[in-house]
Amino acid sequence: MKRLAILLQVLIVLLMPALLSAEEKLNVAVAANFIQPVQKIAALFEKKTNIKIEATYASTGKLYSQIINGAPYDVFLAADEERSNLLYRDGLAEKPFVYASGQVILWSAKKEFCQAKDWSEAVQNKKIKKISIANVKTAPYGAMSMVALKKAGLWEHLQSKMVFGQDIAQSFQYAFTESVDMGFCALSAAFSDQGKKGCYLVVNEAPTVVQAACVIKQSKKAAAARQFADFLNSPEAGAVKISFGYR
Repeated sequence: MKRLAILLQVLIVLLMPALLSAEEKLNVAVAANFIQPVQKIAALFEKKTNIKIEATYASTGKLYSQIINGAPYDVFLAADEERSNLLYRDGLAEKPFVYASGQVILWSAKKEFCQAKDWSEAVQNKKIKKISIANVKTAPYGAMSMVALKKAGLWEHLQSKMVFGQDIAQSFQYAFTESVDMGFCALSAAFSDQGKKGCYLVVNEAPTVVQAACVIKQSKKAAAARQFADFLNSPEAGAVKISFGYR
């Protein structure tokens, strides 16, 4: 009996690190435009707190749909204010807060296309055959790109050239792999390793993309989730966001 008790104690000691690591991991739903910043922010947060961040990336609309259908996320980093506010209104999340503001750009791997006086002239270049854009219903950056195109009177005119990505990350992927000639992307993409190899034009007609986050109420790690939420607006995280063009 004594030997069995000793074996149980040894097993508990051996399993303790795994149990602790499971407790110190947060599942975070992240809008696709924020992939690279959140990776750096998560690394800083983990180093400071020993709490790991396991991120899932997709369009804001898709992540929102997953959350209202019970997906086990602890924190939601949306690319708009609307979805976080809806979760709060419906009692599914704690009060949202703005963690970043982004800008729509038109990016191309071919620098010749950025010699136009502005983005609206660039997309009308006869050499442009395909233009990527994120899903305008589920991706806020796609929706804001559409707003800009409509303001410029080009939305209907360019429909035949449009290639729709699931999210803004896929729109950029189409552009940097040259599956399309140009792509509507988040400014943060231009600061990535791939983005620095191309060129971009700022889409001033697109409204600023105000991004809000919230802690999900069903989280079983609420304290850690709030800790990460607070860290998103810390000076350390702020420096990372600025380095990717966020305000």
